[in-house]
This record gives sequence, structure tokens and C-alpha cells, in this order.
Amino acid sequence: MGSRQPTSGDDGNQQEGRAAVLAALAGNAGIAITKFIAAALSGSSAMLAEGFHSVVDTGNQACLLYGMRRAKKPADETHPFGYGQEIYFWAFVVAVLLFSLGAGFSIYEGIRAILHGEGHNEGFPITAVVVLLIAAVFEGYSCSVAFREFEEARDGKGLISDARNRPRKLWTEFRDLKNPSIFVVMCEDTAALAGIVIALLGVLLTWITGAAIFDAAASILIGILLAATAAILAFEVKELLIGEAADPKIKQNVREILHGYEEIIAVNEVRAMHLGPSDILLALSVDFRDDVLAGRLEEVVSEAERRIREAAPDVQRVFLEVQDRNDHEDLAVPGASSVGTPA
Repeated sequence: MGSRQPTSGDDGNQQEGRAAVLAALAGNAGIAITKFIAAALSGSSAMLAEGFHSVVDTGNQACLLYGMRRAKKPADETHPFGYGQEIYFWAFVVAVLLFSLGAGFSIYEGIRAILHGEGHNEGFPITAVVVLLIAAVFEGYSCSVAFREFEEARDGKGLISDARNRPRKLWTEFRDLKNPSIFVVMCEDTAALAGIVIALLGVLLTWITGAAIFDAAASILIGILLAATAAILAFEVKELLIGEAADPKIKQNVREILHGYEEIIAVNEVRAMHLGPSDILLALSVDFRDDVLAGRLEEVVSEAERRIREAAPDVQRVFLEVQDRNDHEDLAVPGASSVGTPA
């Protein structure tokens, strides 16, 4: 009993990460054109791989923007819980594109250059170096925007410390972030900066030694880097796509709120799942005292829902089942979390 549909006031939460995506889109589009020109002038396989990498990244940001727009659609008869999970689907598409197109082409180009003995144009090596340095500046700016939004998201949602108020590792905070538009851009930009370093080393070593093998090998390494990045993204987004649990601190807060009512003798179960980055479905099973009147029961439920949403603004829907503790234990699914601590 009890639920609320997301309102237009939730749009601000849904747009977390938009600035990072737009910054990455603008930067990658311009960088891609510049890299292709430099690749044509220098003959560098690594530079060509980097150019295609930027094209794929540009397409990826376009996919994320489309997913963010689709996720804002209100619930309807076909999708009664809304379209929030669309952003997860398109983030998974990004991982697939990064692996199949970005990594695939880079590895192919490097192998092709080795087999055909193709190398750089000795007249224009400086062009590739300058373009890579400029690209590093743009990628660094894009990454800083994404990291700033990541910092705001983790601070705003209480992700900076664990249940014991101990500082958490950055990787743990990254994995707990439920907004793919932020961590996808962070992963892509980090991989892009690493790829630029690899390409720069390949171009310089080929320029110094005259051996095109370094440039070709750099292209292959960039492909392997992109494949690894795509695998990380696919794994993280897959967890969200199939329904990942919300932060355990939310469930802990919910239990504390419910145990504060003397009418509630047990909280049988609390389940919280993300339907979108800022859209949490909360399902509760609660045992009330047998002498609680229906009117008071409704008051407790309404007040508890209000307090839960104040404590966790991302909770958009609350479904509360009034159920005897013994009946719940008889029907409990093996492995499900069930606690019946008296209030």
C-alpha cells in the first residue's frame, strides 16, 4: 500500500551527468577530425586508431544523451514503472560499440600495418605529436568535468563513507554509483588519456628509430586498452540492467524509521532496487500489532512513507505489505533478508 509516481521535479536528478556527456561529445567530435587529418599527414597507424577511437566515443556520447532523454518519459500502460532503465540499456550499447568498433578497428589497423610493413611519413611526425598533446588537453578537461560530477553525486548521496563512517576506496565509490552517464564518461576519458600516451610513445619511438613496428604496436595496445575498458563497463552496466540493489544505507535508514513506531512489532523485509539512476523501488513487509485500528495503520503508513522519502529522495515508489511475521517466515524466499526486531 502506498506509492508515488515520479514527477517533473525529479528531472533534475535524472539529468546528473549531462554536463559530463555534453563536454565529452563536443571534445571528441573536434578531436576526431583533427586526429584523422594528422593520421593522413603522418601515416601513423596509432594516430588513425586514435581518430577512430574518438569517433566511437562521439557516437557513445550521442547514445548516452538519447538514453537520458528516453529515461525521462513518464510511466504508461506499457511501462508502468517508467523508462528509467533505458539509460542502462544505452550504456550497455556504449560498451558493446567500444569493444566491437573501437577495440576491433585499433587492433585490426595495428596488425594490418605490421603485415604490410606500412609506417609513418617521416616528413610530418611533429603533426601527430602536436595533435596528441592538444587532444590530451581536451580529454583532460572532459575527464575533470565527469570527475567533478562524480564527486557531487557521491557527496550528495552519502557515498563517501561506509556504514561505520570509514572513508571508502575510490573504486568502491565508483562501483556504487548508479548513474552510468557519469562512470561511462569517466572510463572513456581515462582510457582516452591512456591511449594518447600510448600513441604518443609509438609515434616518438617510430620517429626516433625509424621502425614502424612501434607505431603499429601502439595501435594494438590501444585496442587492448579499449577492450578492457569495454569489459569493465559491460560488467558494471549489466548489474544495473538486470536490477541492482540500492545502497544498503537506505535500507538501514528505512528499518530505523519503521522501528520508531510502537505500532510496528517487526520489519520482516526491506527490498530496494534501482529502476533508474535516481529512481528506487522500495518494497516492505511489516508486522503491526493486532490491536492497531485501520485508521491509525493508514496514518503510520503515510507518515512512514513521507519520512522515508525525506531521508532518501531517490525513493520514488514505496509498496508496503502488512503481514504477520510468522506468515512471512513461512513464505520467505531462501536467501532473502528478513529481520524481525521488535520496535
